[in-house]
Amino acid sequence: MDKAAELKWQLEDSPGKAEQQEQNPDNGDKAEVPGQSAHSEDKPPQSHTPQWETLGRQFVEYEQVAPFLIPEEQQRRLLDFLPLFLKAWEQSAGVIVFPNIQLLASEVSKLLTKEIKRNLNGKPAEEARLALEQLLQQKGEAEDGRLLLKSVYLLSQTDLRTVWNIIGSGLPAALMQCLYLFFTFPLKKTSDDGQTSEDDTTTQEMLVKIMLNIYREEQGVEELLAADKLQSLIIATASLWDQCSHTWKVPTGRVLRTISKAQTKNSIVYLQAMDCIKIAIQNLFKLADTLPACDVCEAASIVLCFVKDSYPISSALLTEFENNDGYQLLVKILLRCEGLQQSEGDPYLDEILDMLTCLTTCGKTELKVSGNIVHPQLPHFDFEGTRSSGMTVKNLQAFQVLQSIFQKSNDQHLCGRILEAIGTIWAWDTVNFFLLEWTLQPMNQFTDIIHFKPHPIQVQFFRLVESIVLDLSYVPHEILKKIQYLIKENIVPFCTLTALRCLLSMTKKDLLFSDIFRDSGLLGLLLALLRKQAKILRKSAGTYLPSLEEGTEKELNAVMLKMVAALTVGSVRNTVVLKDYGMVPYIKIFLDDECYRSATLSILEQLSVINYEEYMSIIIGALCSSTQGELHLKLDLLKSLLRILESPKSHSAFRTCSGFNGLLSLLSDMEGALQDPPRGLWTAVGQNCLLELVFYTLQGITAALHLNPVNNNFFQRNGLFEKMAEDLGSLGCFWTQAEWQSPLNLEKTRTFAEFLDAAFCSSEPFPKWLKNCIWILNFLDHMVKGTLHLQSYFTERNLDMGEASRDDHERPSAQEEHLVAFKRPGNKLPASAYGLWGNHENKWEMEDCTIVHPGAVCVMVRLLPKLYKEGHSQEISLVGRFSITTFQAQQKQDRCPFMSGV
Repeated sequence: MDKAAELKWQLEDSPGKAEQQEQNPDNGDKAEVPGQSAHSEDKPPQSHTPQWETLGRQFVEYEQVAPFLIPEEQQRRLLDFLPLFLKAWEQSAGVIVFPNIQLLASEVSKLLTKEIKRNLNGKPAEEARLALEQLLQQKGEAEDGRLLLKSVYLLSQTDLRTVWNIIGSGLPAALMQCLYLFFTFPLKKTSDDGQTSEDDTTTQEMLVKIMLNIYREEQGVEELLAADKLQSLIIATASLWDQCSHTWKVPTGRVLRTISKAQTKNSIVYLQAMDCIKIAIQNLFKLADTLPACDVCEAASIVLCFVKDSYPISSALLTEFENNDGYQLLVKILLRCEGLQQSEGDPYLDEILDMLTCLTTCGKTELKVSGNIVHPQLPHFDFEGTRSSGMTVKNLQAFQVLQSIFQKSNDQHLCGRILEAIGTIWAWDTVNFFLLEWTLQPMNQFTDIIHFKPHPIQVQFFRLVESIVLDLSYVPHEILKKIQYLIKENIVPFCTLTALRCLLSMTKKDLLFSDIFRDSGLLGLLLALLRKQAKILRKSAGTYLPSLEEGTEKELNAVMLKMVAALTVGSVRNTVVLKDYGMVPYIKIFLDDECYRSATLSILEQLSVINYEEYMSIIIGALCSSTQGELHLKLDLLKSLLRILESPKSHSAFRTCSGFNGLLSLLSDMEGALQDPPRGLWTAVGQNCLLELVFYTLQGITAALHLNPVNNNFFQRNGLFEKMAEDLGSLGCFWTQAEWQSPLNLEKTRTFAEFLDAAFCSSEPFPKWLKNCIWILNFLDHMVKGTLHLQSYFTERNLDMGEASRDDHERPSAQEEHLVAFKRPGNKLPASAYGLWGNHENKWEMEDCTIVHPGAVCVMVRLLPKLYKEGHSQEISLVGRFSITTFQAQQKQDRCPFMSGV
């Protein structure tokens, strides 16, 4: 295995690593640097150093006399020394400063090994198991075994050389015998306390921690082979899982997984010679029919660990696994997991799937498949330049297990994990997608059955398909054809909807898809479906569909419209196809529903590229036919119109399609809308929304007049400025029948620009109708200079289905404050506002200003007198002595009437 693959195995070494980290608090506790003990790094408090020195001298004395003592006396002296050692450790906050720690570990481990063997020799299994319990647990004064266990437990967590001394004592084989007995022979409850001795979790934790520390070393695994208990324990987990000690299941699994990671060539040869994997598989086949699925997964994951972890050293165990129907076993076990709650199968189900995913890269021979690339392809795609990372798929048998499970199962968790595994395999090496799709065709086959899967799996699958295009820059033509067939059949509307969203995302990536989906017939299919839906909408106008059907159907229609819009953007050919299909009258029908409107307008705007007149007649006709309550429709149509009017070529079509009269009719229909209180139905509409409609209407007129002499002459010659003045005056804010409750008689004299600041940026009490007047005069100010179509005062609204409701548009109160949002820092007026509206002598002068639309000045001149109360003789003082008492119009060259001498 090359370095890249070796690194991957390290990263993915334990697919159940999350579970092991949770269950292995001991990981990383001991030092890993040979020869460097814990006592060389941490110093105990100075007051405890003499105590360790004393212990060191005592142990030296023991070493000197030990050769001359009988074994019993040696054992007694060592056991007498250990309580002192443990007490010193406790008083030193767990830090050991002992010069002869390796020798001590060797002596204690040998004695513990001797005691274990003494309790096992010549006894039946159950009796030997009970004897071990009595040895290792503290029972009154007979606590020698407990003392030895605790001492080895502490010593095994120091440095690596100390661990090696423990391993050399023969303890690994003795502890494996203990673990085998504890796992396979559960003790019966006693009649005294109703509890078994195996409930002593402290003893279990110490014993397991010692085994983890010594079995993670290769030397520790080598020592096990002579005891001939490793093979027995592995087979026991595969055959006695339902009969073993319940409290020892998890600890046994932890120990065996640790041994699996430390396998050596000798251990693999040993396990192969003992037919360990073969026998385990045979036993698991029997358990798979009787045991609960989660238990079978737990037992099988242990066996699979040895297969997977051994592969970087030797393929022998994998070969044995494959030759004995190991993959068929996994299929059987995984299918048993259908219907499990997600937490029930975890972490062992996920561990099996993760290890199976790793096994897909296990093989000696690289797969060789001929390139089967169908064109056209995206410009960035370069298969020849794709280089292998060393993690390519070499084991199709392992992948076929994943593929088979997905095809046979409808379980959400199981199918979801398999799709995640496929995504992981692609991420390891981009070549893997092509190797798999050109051999087993998993994604192609999954497309045929995806509509049978749960909805979340459908979403996950189509995201995976989408990633082929977005991440690999590859167009999978065969898969796309099958997705198109799914859309055509529409067996499951949700699946159709999800598939369409996938194709929509692809279409937005590159214009190439506009050609691909036209040539494949998708565009024609969508147009036919939309024609059918448009007819249904036209016939069912005013009727109500059940909410569930309506929601799914509307969302599907909305995505189809978005798809057609995406296919026509930038593609004149597709727009011509749409027109040739006779779709324009049907597309117009979708304008009435707001969830369809954004995409519908986008389609119509593409239509303007080939025929401005047709677009203008549709939009202006829709504006004129809209009712008073369809305020949002008018706003959306006006914004679309403004986007098209950015092109000077559209101005002529706007004029010939009665665009000016159409927009002015919007103003005339708003009679009384801005008076206080508003008239009629306008009471239910927010003031901000009404001002927005006035603003975009005036913007549209300004945009159509911009740098177009013909339109300017038409507007002037037909008296449309005068009509605009009348329509704006009829809004109701330029005159009032009511008395002012608090007349504004301020001493300070201000320019109109300062007046604007005072009205909208201060706390001065301006009536609402007066604020409306100021807004409209400000709009006209920009119109005079020809810049109104470049301004932006109102927040754009999102028309897509499912978005949040509008802020102020949903507030019907006519008494609400203005919610106009200035799009400039500090809420200040632009500098241009100060150029036209006068000087400190209270004169409104235009002599030094460039007037693009002089007719707009006339509109303002006509509106200003309406600011006064009809029949009221007293002059109204506006912001100081800024009073308007007379209006004089003068005619100058290239100028329309202007004001002077106010």
